[in-house]
Amino acid sequence: MYSQKVMEHFRNPRNVGEIPDADGEGTVGNPICGDLMTLYIKIKDEKLEDIKFKTFGCAAAISTSSMITELAKGKSIEEAVKITRNDVADALEGLPPIKMHCSNLAADALRAAIYDYLSRKMKLSGEEIMSRYGLAPPKHDDDHESH
Repeated sequence: MYSQKVMEHFRNPRNVGEIPDADGEGTVGNPICGDLMTLYIKIKDEKLEDIKFKTFGCAAAISTSSMITELAKGKSIEEAVKITRNDVADALEGLPPIKMHCSNLAADALRAAIYDYLSRKMKLSGEEIMSRYGLAPPKHDDDHESH
């Protein structure tokens, strides 16, 4: 059963859409269950000035996408990369165990968008990103757990 907070973010998701001139973009998915999410970020003064998402998936996938945008918006890059799947689930007042992988997708999409920004816009190498931010390259679709 979903919490009221999950249902609220599912019915009224925040920050839906694209940022056409995004500084970073991260797409992750789980081909087994069909969840797919893309996060777009706009960075100003090393902070996430704007963040939007497009998600195809279940109520948990949409809710976690919405919540990660709320948790990350306005944060510094250093703060944003530290947002965990448990932070997302806790902010939503819990997720059923079988849906916890959705919070993994949301956190992974955020990290992938930040990694994209750091590598593409800031021209940092993978080693520099790892040493400065503790951020590894994004995972491939088949690295995620299934339902």
